[in-house]
Amino acid sequence: MSDVFVSYKAEDRPRVEPLVEALESEGLSVWWDARVSAGEAWRETITEELDNAPCVIVVWSRRSTGTHGRFVRDEASHAQQHGAYLPVTIDRVQPPLGFGEVQAISLSGWKGDSSDPRYRAVSSCVRSMVGRAIPTTTRDDRDNRLAISRRAALAGGGAVVLAAAGAGAWFLLRPLPPKTNAIAVLPFANLSGDPSQNYFSDGIAEEVRSALAALGGIQVVARTSSEMLRNTDAVTVARRLNVANVVTGSVRRSASTVRVSAQLVNGRNGLELWSETFDRPIGDVLQIQSDIASNVARSLSAELGGAPAVTLPVGGTSNPQAQDLLLRATATQGDDGSEPMLRSIALLKQATGLDPNYAEAFARLGLLQEIWSSTYARNTAERDRWEGDALRSVKRAMEIEPNLAVAHSALGVIYHNQLKMRRSVEQTERSVQLPGAQAAAFFDHALTLSQVGRQKEGEIAISEGVALDPLNARARAVQSRILFYGRHYPQSIEAGRRALIIRPANVLARAIIGWDLIQLGRMGEASRTLRELPDDDYRRIVGEAVIAIRSGRKDEARGAITALRKRYGDGAYYQEGEIYAQLGDRDKAIQALETAWNNRDTGLASMQGDPFLDPVRKDPRFTAIANRVFG
Repeated sequence: MSDVFVSYKAEDRPRVEPLVEALESEGLSVWWDARVSAGEAWRETITEELDNAPCVIVVWSRRSTGTHGRFVRDEASHAQQHGAYLPVTIDRVQPPLGFGEVQAISLSGWKGDSSDPRYRAVSSCVRSMVGRAIPTTTRDDRDNRLAISRRAALAGGGAVVLAAAGAGAWFLLRPLPPKTNAIAVLPFANLSGDPSQNYFSDGIAEEVRSALAALGGIQVVARTSSEMLRNTDAVTVARRLNVANVVTGSVRRSASTVRVSAQLVNGRNGLELWSETFDRPIGDVLQIQSDIASNVARSLSAELGGAPAVTLPVGGTSNPQAQDLLLRATATQGDDGSEPMLRSIALLKQATGLDPNYAEAFARLGLLQEIWSSTYARNTAERDRWEGDALRSVKRAMEIEPNLAVAHSALGVIYHNQLKMRRSVEQTERSVQLPGAQAAAFFDHALTLSQVGRQKEGEIAISEGVALDPLNARARAVQSRILFYGRHYPQSIEAGRRALIIRPANVLARAIIGWDLIQLGRMGEASRTLRELPDDDYRRIVGEAVIAIRSGRKDEARGAITALRKRYGDGAYYQEGEIYAQLGDRDKAIQALETAWNNRDTGLASMQGDPFLDPVRKDPRFTAIANRVFG
């Protein structure tokens, strides 16, 4: 496996060769297709190298951004999905749509000088991504560099700034030494020959994660990040997820039996530490996952200070049919459309019918009912009915198992949407303290902390969530939002761009980046960013209204209020308040926020940190509304 894969248009080969040579002169191994042997399977070799390289330098040029640069775009997309994408330009071009969220480092006009600050930025980024230290320099080397004339240094100043800007996001993401108590469980391969069984093999891996997380002393990477590296080797997985060990496995299921094979692999050298195959009747699946967790814990006993006993996670079931229904319901997590969500709700209701004491199923049912209520209810009566069902489901889960982390997290979401912010914080705080807390609980807790004014704690909590799920676009988007509330606009942009590397379609991240750019006074960039959102997205409407106001076009901003009412009816009074505040119309801003309170508009949860409301923040009427929300 090479350290660096270089993706480029074949016609640019003579211009790319100096970059390859410079990286290799620093001891980095580089793969590029100029070295594919004549007898090799060309595309298969490229795919293998691309999959395994921790850093993929994509060289954007007039040729690679043109109509014949399809292979380069395909390789760039693949690198984005694996968190390995590092863009550079050798012409004055912009990367194609979907690849410009991270600023490319310009090497336009570079001739191979390894002391050029632009190349040094590329080298530093590469070493951050592959986990290599920057080579030390001798005194003579330093003296030679200091001998560069002041004139040359001044001339290169702009390049230094440009290189630093392009490199900034990568330093934020630099690899850390692997944690000895951290582990990733990759999705188990489905060997049943039936794609409809994928939910089962993926679900078994998730249950093993839950069992390991319940032990205490082990930090388990969340499902989203693990599934993004589904077909990646264990050593690469360990490097990218910052873990010491990796669990892999496979599942073969028939009507009456199940065979589960599992392996624990050392993430540093790829050596197998433990492996076992379980052949059991289908009804013994619950015991298999416990057995796997026990063996993994025993193999890691030196790091854990003695292998703890493993039992099924709290809130579980002894009914395999009920568990199978829950696995089906959670197989589509992340698909938040109305119909998939309703199907999952129906499956969870069946699970609780089979086992009335299945606390986890009740908690997950309540969470989905609340999300459906706040997202798809057509009127307040329907919203209140669904929210009532959600509260009953979650309370039932907590009656069965008071220490179930996901139940406390779900209750925190319900209280948040009811604008009972103090009670929401109490529940989300409890959720992240309990064994088996999932990464999503840290996201919700961090955001709530930020919204109630506990900004520093929110920033720490979201960092913990990102550590548990580093390839989750939502984690980085929430981090971007929290940093926006904290007025850390450049850092918020970096977190948002990281989310877009993982998932270019993430709407929240793109919207927050647009808002950050507004606060930094970069109105042209902000406009271009917001135009990539849907026309009727309320975040775009608000952002463009603020740009219009700060550009002296107040009538255009008043038109945005009309657009909000047309699209969202009485559901966007909070956003109207933001626009009126920016217009300087204090009375109408407060009136809109009062109406938002009467409608229990969940946007009010953000009013403490929202920069767009700063013009009315000192108004006593604003304080009165805030006291109702946060008191």
